[in-house]
Amino acid sequence: MKPSQSSKPLAVIVLLIALHPVHAQDIAAGQAVFAHCAACHSINGSNGIGPSLQGIAGRKAGSFPGFEYSRAMKANVTVWDAQSLNAYLGDPHGMAPGNLMPFLGLADAVQRADLVAYLVTLPPRGLAGITPPRLYAGHPGN
Repeated sequence: MKPSQSSKPLAVIVLLIALHPVHAQDIAAGQAVFAHCAACHSINGSNGIGPSLQGIAGRKAGSFPGFEYSRAMKANVTVWDAQSLNAYLGDPHGMAPGNLMPFLGLADAVQRADLVAYLVTLPPRGLAGITPPRLYAGHPGN
């Protein structure tokens, strides 16, 4: 039996998917990656060397109350979402030249995706225990 013309595109798609593994973001792995960030950042609303990352998704860069941000971060108009967090964590000084964070970036794309998946689950102040909104297509639970 000869394959029909309509089945050929499907076969190509199946082959491409098999050859290109997809990484589903892993929130637990992202929490483990965050352990390195915890030296400077909290998730409980208290500022330290760096600002708290509590409820970072949907928040304007340089706006967490009580933290003294650099001019670069105060002037940054980014509203944090999965895409902007990924870009920033990949190259903080490229995305926000002049920021004072002594972190050069997380080169490993899988670790970065996992970290972002974790960060976007952190609820804003006063909303602990409430499920955060689904902010991007790859978010687990969508």
